[in-house]
Amino acid sequence: MTGLRISRLTIDGVEHGLVTDEAPRIGFALESDVPGEALDHAIVRVGDWQTRTTQQVAIPYTGPLTPDTEYRVHVTATGRTGAVAEASTAFRTGRRDTPWVARWITDASYRTPKGCSPVPMEFRIRFTARGHVRRAWIEATALGVYELQLNGVKVGDQYFAPGFTSYRHHIQYQTYDVTDAIAAGNVLTAVVAGGWAVGSFTHKRKSRIYADRQAFLAELHIEYADGTQDLIATGPDWQVTTDSRYRMAEWYDGETYDATLDPASVRWKPADVTRPKGAPTLVAQYGPPVRAQQTLRPVSWTTSPSGELIYDFGQNFAGVISARLNGTRGQQVVFRHAEVVVDGELFVRSLRTAKATATYTCVGGEQEYSPRLTYMGFRYVGVRGIRPDDLELSALVLHSDVPQVGEFSCSNDLINRLQHAIQWGGRSNFVDIPTDCPQRDEREGWTGDYAVFASTASFNFDVSRFIGKWMRDVTAEQGRGGGIPMVVPKAGNPFPTMATSCWGDVCVLAPWAEYLARGDLEVLRRNYPTMKRFLEAAKWWAQLGSFTRDGRRIWRWPFHFGDWTSPDGSAKEWIQKGKWIGTAYFANSCAIVARIADLLGESADAAHYRRLHTEIATAYRAVFTDGHGTLHNEFQTGYVLPLAFGMTEGAETYAMAGNLVRLIAEADGHLRTGFPGTPYILFALSDNGRVDEAFDLLLQTTPPSWLYMMEAGGTTIWERWDALRPDGTVNIADLKVGASDDASGGGMVSFNHYAAGAVGDWLYRRVAGLEPIEGGYRRFRVAPLIGGGLTSAEASVRTPYGRASSSWNLDGSRLTLRVEVPVSAMCEVVLPDGTAHECASGTHSFEAEVLSSPALSPGGRAPRA
Repeated sequence: MTGLRISRLTIDGVEHGLVTDEAPRIGFALESDVPGEALDHAIVRVGDWQTRTTQQVAIPYTGPLTPDTEYRVHVTATGRTGAVAEASTAFRTGRRDTPWVARWITDASYRTPKGCSPVPMEFRIRFTARGHVRRAWIEATALGVYELQLNGVKVGDQYFAPGFTSYRHHIQYQTYDVTDAIAAGNVLTAVVAGGWAVGSFTHKRKSRIYADRQAFLAELHIEYADGTQDLIATGPDWQVTTDSRYRMAEWYDGETYDATLDPASVRWKPADVTRPKGAPTLVAQYGPPVRAQQTLRPVSWTTSPSGELIYDFGQNFAGVISARLNGTRGQQVVFRHAEVVVDGELFVRSLRTAKATATYTCVGGEQEYSPRLTYMGFRYVGVRGIRPDDLELSALVLHSDVPQVGEFSCSNDLINRLQHAIQWGGRSNFVDIPTDCPQRDEREGWTGDYAVFASTASFNFDVSRFIGKWMRDVTAEQGRGGGIPMVVPKAGNPFPTMATSCWGDVCVLAPWAEYLARGDLEVLRRNYPTMKRFLEAAKWWAQLGSFTRDGRRIWRWPFHFGDWTSPDGSAKEWIQKGKWIGTAYFANSCAIVARIADLLGESADAAHYRRLHTEIATAYRAVFTDGHGTLHNEFQTGYVLPLAFGMTEGAETYAMAGNLVRLIAEADGHLRTGFPGTPYILFALSDNGRVDEAFDLLLQTTPPSWLYMMEAGGTTIWERWDALRPDGTVNIADLKVGASDDASGGGMVSFNHYAAGAVGDWLYRRVAGLEPIEGGYRRFRVAPLIGGGLTSAEASVRTPYGRASSSWNLDGSRLTLRVEVPVSAMCEVVLPDGTAHECASGTHSFEAEVLSSPALSPGGRAPRA
């Protein structure tokens, strides 16, 4: 490469094919073979509109927008050396404020059974094209999940449209170009399953949460070469049936498909006109679609003692099977799914009430089948009803379009397997919303799970659109008093909406992680009012019933999950630790929001939240400790959080770090932290002079530990540290608390829960030492920690400015470090011997002598936020 090049040009984070109803923002990355190059200025043109800017991230388009129009975007970037680079792309507007001619349609005679999912409905219309088609496109949405076919061919490659949103507030619609699919005579069909809106959802098996039955809305626009147009819109001229080949489809139980159904025998009736409950806004899709991202093939297959064929895909993931079969008419083939095999049989008890089964009735001869209206979380598939010679089985990995942007590896293979499991846990639970798990009767948007995983997620994946979509629902469903639902969208979850720590703190932690990774200030600005309302709610609850200065800053009420999933104690005992966790998270969020307020120019707010943070931190130490760094009621998370959140001062810090190390030693070298403390325990150690102890904890291989999961064969992160016991049995102990209280006896055990995978943040930021200082890595630091017997480590992340990376090798006591800085960015390199260097764009190499594991003095790093 010579000179300057625009390596990536995006509109709202999308390189091609964006359709939007909102004013977009433009971003671009540069590459150059000239060290130290940076952007001087850029000219961004969209039609007749243009702007001159020195920015590369989230440049707002402020020109006019009209519905259904293509806009060409051209960027001319000039570097400080005078080099020039150019690139172009395009986006298209959706309907914007254009009223829908189409009407919502359904089968009003159908009654969805209580607690059950409805039978899928199929809608159709026949139409004729009048001449040569210049352009044709469909805009469609549904209450339920839908799939379109035009003349028997699937339209688009998306699964589960229109996606899961807070349907009473907003519903996405999709736009599909079908220009090349229009024939002289045409049939347009749509199959609509209950999905999240109508179908059985939550462990309580609630149905009809957002609608009594499915409904469909669509417009097909046809423009002819002669300038005339046709509009085919849903209404009473469409037909509907519940006799489609899809006999059953829902999230938990799976899908039943009868290929023998003769279309000529289907009973059709005129569709009924309906309308959604409330007045939801229909918006062009703003979240990334769910697609088949890759194909997996079995690594082996066996026959179980019961005679079931069991295929092992070698990886736990979310998706569906894809089968090529040679069958006879009426032959029924059943596919069951599970995460683990015990005694040679699928272990399905942990699925609780979910059947996770796909049933296919064959026609004669060669045929193919893959579920379209459901998905499962699994590694193993059990098959009955067919000989192995008549089946070619593969699987489609399904998740939202969240491109992988981060990588980490080191000289320890178990840690590399841990990183692999962390990434697969993210993929598996990024199915339109951030779910807790992809397999059992849950798959809900638990806010606490993502709150602790947010930073790791933003390192590994570009989740900007994915989390941006979900955060709209977090705001939409925030309670009047400022509380955040524990599940978003709430969708029938029985927990009340109230302010609760860690779970509610997602409204701060998720946008902050995205800002640091992507540098888009609008992410903070959009969510700032939500953050403020939440912190006001926390403050109100903390003050309730307290009359002392310190007592008014201890957050006890109304409920906290506490040290959830800690290896110690019962769920009741985890919850009893809530006031420690609540107070620490309250302080941390105040500190982060103070920084956000500074970035947004809200100086009075920044001062307020800094003062509040200081008061809360002081209260934590005054109420919970002896004043010298020892908790009255000692537990690991109780020390981890104040250390990691910068809540300690002076000698107290040394004492707390020492006490944490002692508790770990008393636990025979194991952690004893739940969801809230696990992401921060290694930071609490390494950032406070205990680097060796941090590595020792990371490298522990007996339970509870991260690497035990890997030693035990885990390919994703588990919900509980002892999900699979050393003796090979599955821990299905019922907790009898909220969502874990079910009649199936399956307990609370998932082998695909990403929360404990938040340790990935420490791998990136400390082992590789790659850490953003300013949003989007405009400025970042590389300061690797050496220890644990590691002889090498490397990490990279695709930032909005380009690739940033850190790679080090240790030969004896000699460290070699290589750092890559993208164009327009700056990096502060801190070597283990304490020397520091300021680096502009380019590739830089350093050497240093490492005499022993560095022991940072407390306060040597900025508080981990």
